[in-house]
Order: sequence, then C-alpha cells, then structure tokens
Amino acid sequence: MTETSSGVAIVVWRRQPDLEILLLHRSVFGEQFDGDWAWTTPGGGRQAGEPVAATAARELLEETGLRLTCIAVPSRIAAAQPGIDVDVFTAEADADQRICLSDEHDRYEWVRAAGLRRCRPAWVHEMYLEVLELATRL
Repeated sequence: MTETSSGVAIVVWRRQPDLEILLLHRSVFGEQFDGDWAWTTPGGGRQAGEPVAATAARELLEETGLRLTCIAVPSRIAAAQPGIDVDVFTAEADADQRICLSDEHDRYEWVRAAGLRRCRPAWVHEMYLEVLELATRL
C-alpha cells in the first residue's frame, strides 16, 4: 500500500471592489510554462506531525509573505480525488496587501473568478470556485 502525502491549498481573495483571487505561477518550469499546475493558489505539502492549519499558515507565509487567518473549508471536489489528500483553506486579504514571492514562483496575478480556468487540471479550478463560493458567503 502506498502512502498518500497530504497538503493544503489556500484560496486567497480580496474585494477591490470586485472579487479577486490570488494566483501564483511556478518558477521551476520558467515563466512561459503553461502546463498542469503552472498557476495555483498558495499551498504545499504537510510536514510530518504538523497540524493542517499550521501547514496552511506556513505555506501562505513562505510563498507570499502574507500573514492572514486561514479558514478551513470543506471541499467535496477535493475529497473525491483518488490518491490526493488536500485540505483547502480560504484567507481574505486587504485590497492593498503586499505580496513577497518565494523562489518557487516567478509572478502572481489577482484574477476574477473566470481567471481560475487557467488552473489545471479541471478539477482544481472547479475546487477553487467551490471553495470561493463557500468562503464569500460567510
């Protein structure tokens, strides 16, 4: 039996005045990279024994420099993915929040919900939309 590694995804959003979501572009493949997982929300792997909420806060800080409250949001789409163990969080940013990228990413963009379609595979952008809808209702 193979062990599934677990991780987190954090959907960071703001209103300026329209709803926007923070996407990061992976630098390890170069700035023209356009394949699966090129554009993602902040997130990453959970360290052994690390609480899931601590993973979300750590990954958000490491990848963006942001210290925000990460709120766990259940995702039926994430739960339905075979072989993938991901906990999803949301975090609301102020309109003028400064982003400081790690070396893992070469750029970022604030996009409207339609811009999430660039996140692949398809279940990923569907999960982001699902979580965003739940988060913005709170």
